[in-house]
Amino acid sequence: MKSDRLLSILLLLQTRGQVPAHELAERLEVSVRTIYRDVEALSASGVPVYAERGRHGGIALLPGYRTDVTGLTADESRALFLLAARGAHAALGLDAALGSALRKVMAALPAPHRPAAELTSRRVLVDAERWTRGPGAGLPVDHLGVLQDAVFADRRLRVRYRHSGASEPRAYTLDPYGLVSKAGVWYLVADSGGEPRLFRADRVCAAELTDEPVRRRAGVELAQVWEELKRRVERRAGGVEVTVRVRRERYEQFLRLHVGSLTRVAEDDGAGEWVTVLLALEAVGAARMLLPFAASVEVVSPPEVREDLARAAAAVTDLYRQ
Repeated sequence: MKSDRLLSILLLLQTRGQVPAHELAERLEVSVRTIYRDVEALSASGVPVYAERGRHGGIALLPGYRTDVTGLTADESRALFLLAARGAHAALGLDAALGSALRKVMAALPAPHRPAAELTSRRVLVDAERWTRGPGAGLPVDHLGVLQDAVFADRRLRVRYRHSGASEPRAYTLDPYGLVSKAGVWYLVADSGGEPRLFRADRVCAAELTDEPVRRRAGVELAQVWEELKRRVERRAGGVEVTVRVRRERYEQFLRLHVGSLTRVAEDDGAGEWVTVLLALEAVGAARMLLPFAASVEVVSPPEVREDLARAAAAVTDLYRQ
């Protein structure tokens, strides 16, 4: 543990320059006295480290000293900082270890690559937890590269976006904060008209960078906006919970199309003909998106959704009988 702490101190000093002892103690979760003992140990081993007393003092390395690990490209540096998938490491009790590892990597990176790596950690999040406990993954995303370019170039973005249940896409001019991978589904987090919005990347029909610089709200970061939008989705009010039975042979296709509405799998013994799931829909009429599955999907409840689907199916039947 001590050798790991000594290396962490060394790499933090390389990255930050002069650092107050109390800040090192907080970062490494030890006492200030332990930090000073570690500094003495580093000095005894030949590392040119010194402590400067006083109000503006701290611990620092002599100018020009560093341990250097080279060979990483800019893209490799970015990729390393996408390892910080929130939720996954916490579940394994590895958040502290990940933070320590990334500090070491940042200090070891060639200086020209550090800004890109730091920017990646601020502009892209990986959230491994699903909106719901049900299975599912995103559809192929045609325009993810353009969305990524806008995020890293800090440029405004024009998109045509198809909302769930809508027949025609709508046009938006967006100020992106970044991208979030939520359980394998990519989302663009952006302001539209100064208001935070969430856009599912596989529903973007067209995307184009503009020459205008992005206009983010001052002092607002991706993580803050994501947390706000995620809370909105998770406590979405005024919707309708619909219980649906899906024939097993159509279940995978059903998930690909409707995973965004899935709240949980209510009943699946792995062997029966039907899988029962719960969907969260915005309104009764939104269930009409299930009609293309014909008799392979049955709404069990609530009654008003069954009645609306029956009316829609009857209208189609009447049309073709004529």
